[in-house]
Amino acid sequence: MKIGVFDSGAGGLTVAKSLIEQPLSKEIIYYGDTARVPYGTKDSNTIIRYALEAIEFFNNFDIDLLITACNTVSAYALPSMREKAKYPIYGVIEPGIWALNKKLSNKDAKILIIATRATINSARYQDELKELGYKNINAIQTGMLVPIVEEGILEGRVLEEMLHYYFKDIKTPDAIILGCTHFPLISKAIKSYFNNNPILIHSGEAIVEYLHNKNYKSLENTPTINIYASDNVQGLREIANKWL
Repeated sequence: MKIGVFDSGAGGLTVAKSLIEQPLSKEIIYYGDTARVPYGTKDSNTIIRYALEAIEFFNNFDIDLLITACNTVSAYALPSMREKAKYPIYGVIEPGIWALNKKLSNKDAKILIIATRATINSARYQDELKELGYKNINAIQTGMLVPIVEEGILEGRVLEEMLHYYFKDIKTPDAIILGCTHFPLISKAIKSYFNNNPILIHSGEAIVEYLHNKNYKSLENTPTINIYASDNVQGLREIANKWL
């Protein structure tokens, strides 16, 4: 099997890493739309247009399924993408909610969602969690964390100050949904800020579990990964070498 992974930039490499660590395919085709990152500041029509153009890219490969690792694309573009594609497409929002529901049965628990502005404004996470009966949901846009991660700042004072800026008025949650695929790279710092208390929901881990539940079977051999980008593919490959 061959899996495509689509992201607006480098963040989806955290999903690709989970697919490498728990193989479901022999090959991964990764495409980052680095020429137009970030998507989280774009309007919905633009996000959908970019996502449909990504389908055209993946149609050049004989993939068996596509994962939209970008939460923003998952929030806005999945129905349009599924209409155009000839293969199954999975986003990361539904698997993230599914994973949280498995790990946190207390419907009164405090849940924090951190994501880009577009993902938060879509209210996809908030609405679906409410439908499951969760009552204490706090969703905040933390978009400035994305360029910090892109710069390779995964610890230290700059990151700590930015976490304080976003979290200073927030009581320690029981669970945090990392609603951007960049954020697993700073998960240790996030947990540390809250004294290692919260459950963290990681899109990569969630999608692998979700696909297992859909009867996609694990393989023994590590898959190969081919990296493509709409701009500066060498830069993306260098990031992949560090993150993977």
